[in-house]
Amino acid sequence: MENHARGCLWILLLSVWLGPVAPAQAEPADLFASLTLRVQNQIRSDKQGFAEAQTCTEWFYKERLRKPAKPKAEGVAYRQARSATGAPDCGARYPGGLEAAREDFSRAQSSLTISLTFYEFVLVGDRNDDGRYSAAELQDVLESIGLSFSSVVPQGHYLVALDAKFDAIRKAGNLEGLMAGLGVLYDRGYRLSPNDLAALTKVSG
Repeated sequence: MENHARGCLWILLLSVWLGPVAPAQAEPADLFASLTLRVQNQIRSDKQGFAEAQTCTEWFYKERLRKPAKPKAEGVAYRQARSATGAPDCGARYPGGLEAAREDFSRAQSSLTISLTFYEFVLVGDRNDDGRYSAAELQDVLESIGLSFSSVVPQGHYLVALDAKFDAIRKAGNLEGLMAGLGVLYDRGYRLSPNDLAALTKVSG
């Protein structure tokens, strides 16, 4: 009886520590949907940054190869800035020139690769493609990237943990660690299904 009372007290204290959970937050389906949406938004942002860095890198290369034009004996004419025509103002964006643009291009490429790989990781973790994580699937997903799981904790709370892990992986550029986590899922029988591949192809395009 005393042990039962202690167990109830522990669950009560844990609930107070975790704070109230809205019904929508606790739903496994919402966890999966929220996580996929979060990663999709990051992929879109990374794709934009990658495209801009690539455009400016190519622009600086062309400027470097371009031969200086011979001076013309005519009045000074106003020329519209490149940024006003829809192209990025690469000179202002990268005061360091070509090297700065190349460095940002490399960084943007790395960020996009990590985001796409994490998206694959999230999709693969939904083993039966039902748009939600079961308790077993969530446990495998969490543990594969070094996060702990407890059936006592409402599943909705793990969205914060997974979101923070995603940010940490991106910040550290830890693609190798992410690939190791994906490998753990594959070792446990998870696979990239045709539905997963279609979703990944769609967001990559």
